[in-house]
Amino acid sequence: MTHPFSTRQIPFFLTASSPCPYLPDQWERKVFTRIDPGEGPALNDALTHAGFRRSQSVLYRPACEACDACKSVRVDSSDFDWKRRWRKILKRNSDLTLSTDNNIATAEQYQLLSRYLDSRHSDGDMVGMSFGEYVLMVEEGAQRTHVAEYRNADGKLIAAALTDVLKDGLSLIYSYFDPDASSRSLGAFMILDAIRQAERAGLPFVYLGYWVGGSRKMAYKADFQPLQVLTPAGWTPHSALELDAGDSLG
Repeated sequence: MTHPFSTRQIPFFLTASSPCPYLPDQWERKVFTRIDPGEGPALNDALTHAGFRRSQSVLYRPACEACDACKSVRVDSSDFDWKRRWRKILKRNSDLTLSTDNNIATAEQYQLLSRYLDSRHSDGDMVGMSFGEYVLMVEEGAQRTHVAEYRNADGKLIAAALTDVLKDGLSLIYSYFDPDASSRSLGAFMILDAIRQAERAGLPFVYLGYWVGGSRKMAYKADFQPLQVLTPAGWTPHSALELDAGDSLG
C-alpha cells in the first residue's frame, strides 16, 4: 500500500486470533502497521480517517474473520446536539481548569491512572502497568499528541485524556479519571470538552475509536449525537436508535 506522502511501501501485518475483550464467544484479529517517525503525522491522519486507532507507535484496526461488530465512530463537533443532559455535566465541572501543554508522562498522571484502573477495570489487561509502560503509552509514537489535564480548584489532577490532534479533528486515545469523583461524570465530560475544543479550533470531528454492538463497555458512545460511523460506503451519519439496532450498520 503506497500513500501520496511517502515513497516507501507501507507494510501491514496480521495478529494471531485471541479472545475478544468485548463480545463473548468471539475471537479477534487485528491488522496493523508501525509508524515511521518521518511520516507519522500524515500516516496517523490518513489511517485514523480509514478506521485505524493508534497505540504507541502502532496503528491498527480489527480484521476479525467471523465478526464485523467493531465500528469506527466520530462525533460531528460542528453540529453537536448540546442537550440539557450535556449542559448539566459541563456546568457540574465548570470549576475545572484544562491544560493541553503537557506531552510527556508524569508520575502524577500515572498514579491517577493506576487508581482508575484498579477501581474501574480491575479485570483488564492494563492493570499492573508499570510507570515505564505508561511512559511508552504516552510518548512512543506520539504525533501532535498531548495529555489534556483537568485540575480542581485545589490544583489536584482529577482527569486526563491522551489526545492526538489530527488534520480534521481530535482523536481521544485513552482517558482516565479519579474514581472517587463519580458524581462529576468525568468520562462523559472529557468527551464533551474535546467536542468543545474541536469546535473552537474549527476541527469538524472528535474520533472516539470503536463502538461495538452488544458491548455494554462501548454503549455510551452512541449517546453523543450526531455520530458518524465508518461503513463500506464511507463515513455515514447514524442515530442512537440505528446503532442500537446493530444490523443497520451493514
